[in-house]
Amino acid sequence: MNYLKVGKATELQGKNRFYYRLLEMLPGFLSWSTLLILIILSYFQPIWVAYFIIAFDIYWLLLVLYLALHLIAAYKKLKHTKLQDWEKLSRELKADSKIVGEEYLVKNKDKAQYLYKEGVSWSDLTHLVVLPTCNESLEIIKTTVSAIYQDSYPSQNMAIVLAIEERAGEKALARARQVAKEFGGAFKKFFISVHPDNIEGELKGKGANQAWAIKDFKKQIIDPQGWDYDKMVVSVFDIDTVITRGYFFRLSYKFLTTPDPYYASYQPVPVYHNNIWQAPFFARIAATSNTFWQMMQQIRSESLATYSSHSMSFKALNDIGFWSTTMVSEDSRIFWHCLLYYKGRYRVEPLHFPVSMDATMDENFLKTAKSLYKQQRRWAWGSENIPYLIFNTFKNWKSLDKKTMLFHIFVQLYGFHSWATNALIIAVIGWMPLWLGGERFTSTVLSGNLPEITTLLMNLAMVGLILSAIISTLLLPSPPFKIKKIKKLQVVVEWIFIPVVIVLFGAIPALEAQTRLLLGKYMGFWVTPKKR
Repeated sequence: MNYLKVGKATELQGKNRFYYRLLEMLPGFLSWSTLLILIILSYFQPIWVAYFIIAFDIYWLLLVLYLALHLIAAYKKLKHTKLQDWEKLSRELKADSKIVGEEYLVKNKDKAQYLYKEGVSWSDLTHLVVLPTCNESLEIIKTTVSAIYQDSYPSQNMAIVLAIEERAGEKALARARQVAKEFGGAFKKFFISVHPDNIEGELKGKGANQAWAIKDFKKQIIDPQGWDYDKMVVSVFDIDTVITRGYFFRLSYKFLTTPDPYYASYQPVPVYHNNIWQAPFFARIAATSNTFWQMMQQIRSESLATYSSHSMSFKALNDIGFWSTTMVSEDSRIFWHCLLYYKGRYRVEPLHFPVSMDATMDENFLKTAKSLYKQQRRWAWGSENIPYLIFNTFKNWKSLDKKTMLFHIFVQLYGFHSWATNALIIAVIGWMPLWLGGERFTSTVLSGNLPEITTLLMNLAMVGLILSAIISTLLLPSPPFKIKKIKKLQVVVEWIFIPVVIVLFGAIPALEAQTRLLLGKYMGFWVTPKKR
């Protein structure tokens, strides 16, 4: 069996199924163990927990300051990258040119492959853009395709694959045909793929749709017409993705000048500006927080994984057999699949370049809150990649780059554990010694000092909150004319609600996702409603 195609324990047999199931339980077990042990000890050993809380608050303060520095660096890098004329730089790129302004961290750099040195030009590349859609409106689809068409990159070097679902009915097909009628002639190829419903063994979701689409396009167009796999770059975009002008020249330049370009995915920064002024405040905060996290991850690129809209070579995609058809978190699984397939010799190259997407917004306040919670839970279901990563690492232990694989395993375990527990430790567990410790704790000097120390440390950590509010304002697009200027001030003030938002729409949905995985209650793919 090809274990790199495994989606969950139920696809395996015997001991492999047993071991994989244990690994699926690991994220939830670690998170619940942390929380329950702290609660129990708050009753039996409240002083121990109080000292732990103080130490954790100090750790949190240092982490906030550390991330604040990375956020500043990420913002400066993003701003600098946007200002560059990537079309001019790409057109001037010659086989003997010296690359200035890009830093590359790769082993045996002198032995690395650079396509520009082999005489490959940006004009030799074909950009294939896959757009999976289900029930999204014509307006959303047209806005995405129009942005690609209006990009500075020649549309005749681009192919669009609009991947629709059969289960979405004739209305979806009619929308696709209308978009093709308006834009089809502008591109090298405009292809509509219809993903059949109820294929046995598939999970109904974006991964299965886009996998079917690109296989169909390969069969009908790429192979019959002899397109060169080595000169094709595939971008798979969520249907609400609106690229920033210059994206494909930025991507082309990076692809041509990065070492060993076939062993890398290329990640833009998602900003949620399409409907940012209309979305409720809590959806805005959650969206901006995610943008900040992705910005900071691009500075720490060694731990970066693919997320949402991203790009990669067709060669690598074809090598691994395209996206998983049984996964919810297909956008990150494609990276882990490549990392394992290439024995640890795969990475994500940050583009430090934005693409705009939709903040979660539904018909009303309550429906938006429910949709945001479900979206965050689906993202947190990415913990399903932890058992996959550990299982396949030890299955192929002898042939892998062990240091790289162990590093990624640690980063994923730490990240998902922090996601589910950190906010709850600060907001809830931190007060447990006072609530459960009884006289054994309230009679100590520490009981009086704990609230003061915690408050002081959290107030110091507010510097990160203030910085986030400032940068969020700097990133905002100009408001529509009908939006009052006072709205900008409101966007800054809203950040005082972030402690509540990260608990209700961060820690709790993450803990639920891990609990479902712990119990074997596998999730399906939930499509976030797109409203503007």
